[in-house]
Amino acid sequence: MAKVIAVTNQKGGVGKTTTAINLSAALAIADMRVLVVDTDAQANCSSGLGVAKGSAKKSLYNSLIQSEPLASVLCDTELDNLKLVPADSKLTGAAIEMIELPGREFLLKKLIAPLLGRFDFILIDSPPSLNILTLNGLIAADSVLVPIQCEYFALEGLTDLLDTLARVRRNFNPTLAIQGILLTMFDERTNLSTQVRDNLQQHFADRMLQTVIPRNVRLAEAPSFGKPILLYDIRSKGAESYIKLAREILNHEKKGIG
Repeated sequence: MAKVIAVTNQKGGVGKTTTAINLSAALAIADMRVLVVDTDAQANCSSGLGVAKGSAKKSLYNSLIQSEPLASVLCDTELDNLKLVPADSKLTGAAIEMIELPGREFLLKKLIAPLLGRFDFILIDSPPSLNILTLNGLIAADSVLVPIQCEYFALEGLTDLLDTLARVRRNFNPTLAIQGILLTMFDERTNLSTQVRDNLQQHFADRMLQTVIPRNVRLAEAPSFGKPILLYDIRSKGAESYIKLAREILNHEKKGIG
């Protein structure tokens, strides 16, 4: 039975899509069967996994709005263990069209349900805003992975997000857990990164992941080649950090089962 993780932050530019791409690849290389569901109309997660924008015959839109099974929308990636439900620009309209649909908040959860037995992990890449697609991801998920960029307003944005998650638990998904808070774009040479890390540790120590994702040029380059960092430059610090993150999450899941 798959563990469903929503990679979510209401703020853009925090490494959310980078994390969805590279964590999924690291889990797949660790012999996990992984599915990524791209729910962002920008489709950056899809292109970062090798499915060029507009090239997929079907996307998540076809399942959400036209009720096609999610299995019919799956795309292959360069990794045998990693499959993708791609996004496209039509998802912008889907957010409006879904308003008229019954049970609109639970559509993604129902679409994912038949695939739970086929995968070990299902990662949902959420839009950088709180809309109906983001809400669908949070309701479908077992847990939330929260990437946080090491910048001045990180603490304020995280507090807002945690308030949102509390409302989702109260109204829709009472078992939604926090997988962890992930520091991204960390630059050990700057005082700001260190200060942000220390502040987050002080306020959210029990929720912080041990893995920290560094600011890394190779990691930033990889999406333009349609590849996860592990296929672009496996010797880079970026690749090393996402392998470490996958290992941390796998160890956590083993402890949970035990």
